[in-house]
Order: sequence, then structure tokens, then C-alpha cells
Amino acid sequence: MADDVFLSVGRPLPRIAAARLVSDRVIEITWHDGRVQAIDVTPAIVGHRHFVALRTDKPAFEDFAVGENGDCLVWASGEELSAVWLEELAPASLDNEEFRQAMSELRFSLDGMAARLGIARRLVADYRRDKPIPPAIAMATRFLVERHRRSMQFEDAI
Repeated sequence: MADDVFLSVGRPLPRIAAARLVSDRVIEITWHDGRVQAIDVTPAIVGHRHFVALRTDKPAFEDFAVGENGDCLVWASGEELSAVWLEELAPASLDNEEFRQAMSELRFSLDGMAARLGIARRLVADYRRDKPIPPAIAMATRFLVERHRRSMQFEDAI
């Protein structure tokens, strides 16, 4: 294979363009694609022993920078939090229009969506209109859409 040939599989890795501390453990991430997200990194900081020093030392926690390639946040004390992990920590939100689009893409009726999510048909109708969508429903809906898209890619490959 030639030296200038690149292989790619799946979607590109997320890249961080900029990051700044917003509050206690919430960091605003500006992604290279222009998205801006406020991400609470508490689950990562308290969930792994690698970050013990950052849990109690506020000045140490506040001393971070974007990694050289935009693939992580790096603290002065050496800890790193990858862009992939940060993207997974981002809040799972879904607005009503996205919910309607998801139902359309999945080709689900109100009853079908209710059955897949394990909720009442009335709630599905409310989420299609204007009721705020809880994070658990948003995550489940995104999961269904991603699984559907993967299955469609597999069928196209056959």
C-alpha cells in the first residue's frame, strides 16, 4: 500500500477546537464542526482513580488545555480526558422536531414508538408536540435510530 493512502472506518473521531471552564466541573467544549456543548465531567472525574488528584484540588482541575491534536483535554498534572469520552458525557437531549424525525425514520406509529420505549402512547403524542423530552427517553430514541441506521448500512453492504 502506498504511503499516502488513508483508510477510514466509521465516523471521524471528534475533535476539540476550544474548551473553557463554565462552573464547578462543567466545561464548555467547542467542537471542530462548530457545535458548542456544556459538559459536566463529574462522572469521569469521580468515577476513575486516575483523576483522584483533580477531585479535591480545584486549582489543579482548572488548569487544563486542549490536547495538541484536539483529541483530548490535558491537565497540567498529566491527566487526559479523550474527546470521544467527552462526547459520550455530553447531555443526551432531543427536541420535539428531532423526536418526530426519529419516529419518521424508524417508521413507527404512536403505538409502535410507545411499545419500543416502554411508555404510554399519550406521552409519545406529547413528545411529538411540545412536551420536554427526558434524557432517558432521548438516549433510548437515539439508540433506536443509531441501531436502525447500522442495520440499514449492513443491508446496503450485502
